[in-house]
Amino acid sequence: MKLVIAVVQDKDSNRLSNALIKEGFRATKLASTGGFLRAGNTTFMIGTEDERVNEALQVIKANCKIREQMVTPVSPMGGTTDSYIPFPVEVQVGGAAVFVLPVERFEHF
Repeated sequence: MKLVIAVVQDKDSNRLSNALIKEGFRATKLASTGGFLRAGNTTFMIGTEDERVNEALQVIKANCKIREQMVTPVSPMGGTTDSYIPFPVEVQVGGAAVFVLPVERFEHF
């Protein structure tokens, strides 16, 4: 058994949740916040059999899109301003950060 942890952008959360249910995966959703953009994310915890891990990864990949977004960097507080960029920059956001971990034991009460 494996535990798939997927951190996705909130914009992709409902679409991914529906797709996981449609494909027969059970998941727990947790609200989370990204460190770089301080934007809302959703963390999915999906427990699945070893042989279904690739299928779960395909569902995640198909439903979590990378997109371009303009952001204004937060000004440094108390640090040096040598590398601070005071104007909006375009960055890639979205997609999914996925971790696959072995599960030593699972019990459901």
